[in-house]
Amino acid sequence: MTQSTSDIVSDKIFKKPDTVGRRTRLREFQAQLVERMQAARSGVDTRVNQLGVMIGQTRWLLSLQEAGEIVSVGTITPVPLTRDWFLGLANIRGNLISVIDFARFQGQVSSPIDKDCRIVAFAPGLSFNSGLLVSRVMGLRNIAEMELQTNNPADVAPWSTRQYVDKESQVWQELNLSLVVQDPQFLHVGL
Repeated sequence: MTQSTSDIVSDKIFKKPDTVGRRTRLREFQAQLVERMQAARSGVDTRVNQLGVMIGQTRWLLSLQEAGEIVSVGTITPVPLTRDWFLGLANIRGNLISVIDFARFQGQVSSPIDKDCRIVAFAPGLSFNSGLLVSRVMGLRNIAEMELQTNNPADVAPWSTRQYVDKESQVWQELNLSLVVQDPQFLHVGL
């Protein structure tokens, strides 16, 4: 026996909410909240979250104090006579920012712009109206749960301060945006 369209619609409209799932999520949220409050009282926070992003084929961690707004890639107006990694200017909420293909800046292949790409604007505290084109935003990452790696200083870019390996054996580079904006090559976008 088949249901009529009106029966299917009324089933969806009058369907009881998933109260068990909601209760479980509420309990988990409350437990996390209690844990954070206890950590705040003791002055010890075991969670050190950073924003995880893919730039090209590399996983990067950005400090939440240095990363600003994250927006979808809209119109980027090219600027003539600039380096190939300087994609142009974008308007984010009335502010013009320069958009940098950081993978290309490092000498890698240019990042293709697709539906997963985002622009991560620099935080206002850096006083630098710029943003990085990222291939994908991967969410918050807790570096307290990662293993810090020792690097040969010759193998690391000056703006990559640390390297971590997560539980899935994926390598993450910590990207220090305040060091990026001091790099003379980054500041010289003209040909």
